[in-house]
Amino acid sequence: MPQGSSQPSRPHRVAVIVDEGTNPFEVGCATELFGLPRPELGLPGPLYEVTLCTPTPRVRMNHGFFTLTGVPGLDAVDDADTLVVPGRPDNVVPRGPAVLDAIRRTHARGARVMSLCTGSFALAEAGLLDGRRAATHWLWADSFRRLHPRVLLQPDVLFVDEGDILTAAGSAAALDLGLHIWRRDHGAEIANAVSRRLVFAAHRDGGQRQFLERPVPDVPDASLAPLLEWAQERLGEPLTVAGLAARAAVSPATLHRRFRAQLGTTPLAWLTAERVTLARRLIERGEERLDVVAARSGLGTAANLRIRLRRETGLSPSAYRRRFGTGAREAITP
Repeated sequence: MPQGSSQPSRPHRVAVIVDEGTNPFEVGCATELFGLPRPELGLPGPLYEVTLCTPTPRVRMNHGFFTLTGVPGLDAVDDADTLVVPGRPDNVVPRGPAVLDAIRRTHARGARVMSLCTGSFALAEAGLLDGRRAATHWLWADSFRRLHPRVLLQPDVLFVDEGDILTAAGSAAALDLGLHIWRRDHGAEIANAVSRRLVFAAHRDGGQRQFLERPVPDVPDASLAPLLEWAQERLGEPLTVAGLAARAAVSPATLHRRFRAQLGTTPLAWLTAERVTLARRLIERGEERLDVVAARSGLGTAANLRIRLRRETGLSPSAYRRRFGTGAREAITP
């Protein structure tokens, strides 16, 4: 919602294009994320509403699991604020011209466009991704590069946010991207409430590299889960990479390798991201003293907090508070 605004006059409209052969799971992700009531938020009305739309009156889903009928045609995209394009397995088969035209005209009028899994192939066919960063499922990365060499494919990430165009890597990464949309639109606190309802991590660090096929080592690395949980409970303390390594009883170099292998990121990057998330939640809950937020989140100083928050959200602390703080939430609470 815009800064200082209350409950929007209408829900944010999300249209989902269901093409021949679309994967049902990703359609389900879109409807679960944006189409279901959210009583856990305590709001007087929905923040999103979902419309499925198809290029033909009957669309056969992937592997013929079922046939979708009785939904609007592609004209429904003309009222959408966000367009979602799920994936399908036959990515080398061009999309129909009606689907590509719907994608192009939706983007041309300024709506947000997002793809799930191999839906990025459709966005690339429509010409929306040339010269832009994008994600797709690692299994089809080579095919994507051959077909769309002008796209800056990011093979190791779960999703890419280019502002008006967003792309998710795999099917489950649709949930990562959807929660990122909730966080971007309504703040970390509301996104965390939605993630709890989904029983899904609000933010999975790392990327696709943790899912790539690779030889199983003779002695697998120990899970980082206990260390991560321990650190999350102590973000306000002076944690260091050396201290984390000591806690895990490994060398800093070994810890770095384990973070790269299991999370696709570095210990310091993970720690900073967790601290920024905590700072965002403290601001949303009403803490106005930046030095207190910085100290409790482990970011040290108000100056560092400002830098990190602007880098993560594009907003200053005061602007973030106006947009996502308790005052904004009280304005939309019955």
